[in-house]
Amino acid sequence: TPPNPSPALLLPPPLPSSSFPFPSGGRLPPHAMSAAPASADVRLPTTVVPRLYTLELEVLTDLENFSFTGALSVDLEVRAGGVRTITCHAVDLKIDAGDVTFTSAGGESKQPCRAVTFDAKLETASFAFDGDLPQGPGRLLISKYVGELNDKMKGLYRSKYQVDGKPRHMAVTQFEATDARRCLPCWDEPAVKAEFIATVTAPKEETAISNMPAVSGYPKPAEGNKDLLVWKFEKTPRMSTYLLAFVVGQFDYIEAKSQAAEFKDGKATGDVAVRVYAPKGKTDQATFGLDVAVKSLHYFTKFFEIGYPLPKLDLIAIPDFSSGAMENWGCVTYRTVCLLVDEKNTALKNKQYVAIVVAHELAHQWFGNLVTMEWWTELWLNEGFASWVEYLAVDKLFPEWKVWQSFVNEAHNPALGLDGLLTSHPIEVPVKHPSEIDEIFDAISYLKGASVIRMLANHLGIETFRKGLVAYLNEFKYRNATTVDLWRWLEIGGKL
Repeated sequence: TPPNPSPALLLPPPLPSSSFPFPSGGRLPPHAMSAAPASADVRLPTTVVPRLYTLELEVLTDLENFSFTGALSVDLEVRAGGVRTITCHAVDLKIDAGDVTFTSAGGESKQPCRAVTFDAKLETASFAFDGDLPQGPGRLLISKYVGELNDKMKGLYRSKYQVDGKPRHMAVTQFEATDARRCLPCWDEPAVKAEFIATVTAPKEETAISNMPAVSGYPKPAEGNKDLLVWKFEKTPRMSTYLLAFVVGQFDYIEAKSQAAEFKDGKATGDVAVRVYAPKGKTDQATFGLDVAVKSLHYFTKFFEIGYPLPKLDLIAIPDFSSGAMENWGCVTYRTVCLLVDEKNTALKNKQYVAIVVAHELAHQWFGNLVTMEWWTELWLNEGFASWVEYLAVDKLFPEWKVWQSFVNEAHNPALGLDGLLTSHPIEVPVKHPSEIDEIFDAISYLKGASVIRMLANHLGIETFRKGLVAYLNEFKYRNATTVDLWRWLEIGGKL
């Protein structure tokens, strides 16, 4: 391995608000110096909780106004008596009260919405009804709403690219931390998990990708409009809203199988389809990322002793992307330079970085997606852990790289430097308002968090630490957990 050149010359600068390992040097992004946190806790009431979202979107059909249309049905549970208002999150969505109804599970009670009220500061929409909503299962139906296909690289946004030399737009989502509410009215908090069934209608030349595979028989032409295709996707597992994802555009892809579907008798077995989607004509640059993904998925299945929970995994290179990558369950999105590798012209340091980013996001498929932090206060738990285990995976795949030597210079030492500044903060920071969340997507959460996890793993012993993680994931899978929960199960791991 040649001497490491300056990371600043090779790696893209860190940007806020998403899940990616910070590049070498631990540079503190500007948002870490933002205003003092708000004091009010703004979490939604728990009197009404969702169980299943059935979502329909039509995208890339109104590029003059850059808007999209949606329809939403939410199977939910009313947990208290006297409830006359349903409040959830919504930002930059147009919803008319006449398009909203509530129906009880048996259908005996159907109430039209009296009024829709938006709170820009709290980023909520409240649907008011004249009568009390019956306790138990029910359904909120929004027959139509309109949203903005924005250029802010958050929510459901547009990304400009070229096909055959002609400019085009693709539709992409970036929902972490709190931007699913820009695409659909939802309970946009990590602890409020639900299942999702999604349908996307788009021009026939586009490919739609989501968390799950398309249902058999789809895509198919839209009724009454042969220029549009309808893509209906299988139901997701229970998951947080920030992990929901859609990408609609024109791609080529390459595919391979990973032995990762289940862990049985000490082995990772069963095929999982893994694809890397790249801009048309660039699949030759997707080979390295695909190879790392296939091997990492197999490695993590053995490490966590839990099969990869979804039937497929897609990795998608996006031209306009605010961060390095995002771990959407089964539909991982990457900045192009963090996934594609020109084997003839890419420096080894950049290949190592791509491998690290790919491994980081795939570790999240278990630690973060299968078991999710209870609230953003535990963000370090997601990111610190993934920023440690990424090195474990890459060291297994490429032992000749000696990446743990790089960890000291690229994570541990920068974390020590930042932690000595007046602007430092604990790795676990209380979060009450969404405006505070971006402030902790910083090098302290990633690098200091990873360093603490590494120190703890070495103190306990890697195998003891791993047993505790396996027990923790099995205990909380498809649910949420806190830092205290992890400590407790790591302690138990020492006795297993």
